[in-house]
Amino acid sequence: MVKHIVLFRVKEGVDVAETVKIARAALEPLVGKIEGLLSLEIQQTFAGADIALYCELESREAMAFYADHPLHTEAKTHFFHLLGSRVAADYEV
Repeated sequence: MVKHIVLFRVKEGVDVAETVKIARAALEPLVGKIEGLLSLEIQQTFAGADIALYCELESREAMAFYADHPLHTEAKTHFFHLLGSRVAADYEV
């Protein structure tokens, strides 16, 4: 299993809560639609970055499949323009 964690900062003047709402609406429905994506959650943080994304995938191969999947690519178009920076970390368990 792979755990994928991404921390985002929104651009100056962008509403964090609204960005979380948009990102959730775009990404959470992908669970069950993209093979190998087991779970996904997005939360506004109270310290550090503005938004945290956490998902679990079956394997490294599933993660690569998810990363390039057309549904994932399309989902990102709804909120990536609101983001200023992003840091990701992945590990296997």
